[in-house]
Amino acid sequence: MTAERADAPPAHAGRHARPPAGALPRPAAPAAAPVAPTPPGRAVPRRAVPVLLAATDALATAGATLLVDTDPALLAGLVPVLLLLNYRAGLYRPGPAPAALDEVAPLLGRAAAGWCAAGAALAALHPGLALGPVALPVAVAAQAALAATARAVVYRARRATARRRPRSTLLVGPEPVARQLAAALLAHPEYGLRPVGLVPTGPAAPQGAPAGAAPPLLRSSDALTRAVIRYTVRDAVFLLPPESDPYAAALLRRFLGQGTAVWLAGAAAARDGRPPGPGTGHLWGFACRPWEAGRPRPGGPAKRALDLVLASAALLLTLPLLLGCALAVRLVDGPGVFCRLPRLGQDGRRCALLRFRIARPGTPPGGLGRWLRRTSLDGLPQLWNVLRGELSLVGPRAERPSRAAEFTRRHPGYAARHRMPPGLTGLAQVHGLRDGARAEERARFDNLYIDGWSPGGDLRILLRAAARPLFRREDG
Repeated sequence: MTAERADAPPAHAGRHARPPAGALPRPAAPAAAPVAPTPPGRAVPRRAVPVLLAATDALATAGATLLVDTDPALLAGLVPVLLLLNYRAGLYRPGPAPAALDEVAPLLGRAAAGWCAAGAALAALHPGLALGPVALPVAVAAQAALAATARAVVYRARRATARRRPRSTLLVGPEPVARQLAAALLAHPEYGLRPVGLVPTGPAAPQGAPAGAAPPLLRSSDALTRAVIRYTVRDAVFLLPPESDPYAAALLRRFLGQGTAVWLAGAAAARDGRPPGPGTGHLWGFACRPWEAGRPRPGGPAKRALDLVLASAALLLTLPLLLGCALAVRLVDGPGVFCRLPRLGQDGRRCALLRFRIARPGTPPGGLGRWLRRTSLDGLPQLWNVLRGELSLVGPRAERPSRAAEFTRRHPGYAARHRMPPGLTGLAQVHGLRDGARAEERARFDNLYIDGWSPGGDLRILLRAAARPLFRREDG
């Protein structure tokens, strides 16, 4: 996480109350044990453990192959199959305090599936080398036992490293529960999560509640940014479902966008009777599991392909109309058929959207300009912006940079709408939320659209927009 990306809105003491812009942060709660910053270079690489686990599984497969004295060439096909099966089962995404004993059953099941498939292939291709009725179960048992033993060694080393070099962590949630979890993590460093700040949400703790050894409360954007930079925060633990609180949802998007590992703990980790997923564990009695992110980048190549196909077809169909409008503007108002509107695009990048000029600067629109505005034909050139990738057919409304900066400061979820390119139309627009609508409402619809994006959803929005002017006027 870096200072350049630290743009979360001010935190709030209550669920619906936030400090006014520019307010000074409230005094931090006293800490009995001040937290010293962790040098950035001493953190353990997060990907080291999955790589080690995959290597131990490959070595366990080799050991089982040698034990049953079968064709060593079998490893070329068996190792990738077993690694893929373990990966799909989440065995390379360990929780905060994994135990090898908890993984024996999953390892045994995947070993049985992999060795049975390999044995069947070997019997079909080389009948003389087929595994016998004793060799096959021995290979499966040896594979699982060796893999579990190696994982126990890896996890023991991981716990030792976690005690020496814990990762700086922020806790987000109701203040009383956050203090309890912070005290548990400070008392049990084997989890490798070292709380350096609490971001309170919901009701404040009762007056006079003991602070204990909890780290300071971060009640403002500036305080949060300073903590992130000072301690090189690498993990965030949410103690309430992020979608249940607007500020928590904005923080979640911020952390995910900056590569921070996000965990759900306590009530936020409840699975409502569903079986535990990969990485599920506990933090000294607090249920804990990793945030199950959907698509890290909604849309992506599929959305871009849909834009290219539909925008190309629309541009060809409307080419005579485009040429006619351009000629009319040239004859009525003289040179300078197009104007360029500065707007904010995906990830905050600036772009210039094309539009037919409807009036000279400082003069009111004439008859042609009013007609172009009324029919929304002045926005037809923006199909070229779609082909260039600056716009999408469907997406959040393209906003002026100054207004976008203002809305980002005032509304927690507004900055998250820049995860996707702006669009000619969108979910907010087809619900009637246009220029005069509240920015908070438009941001809510935009984020709902991005989080649930699908090609079919884009087509449905385009069909709904067909009854309205598709290419709406942009205020200059």
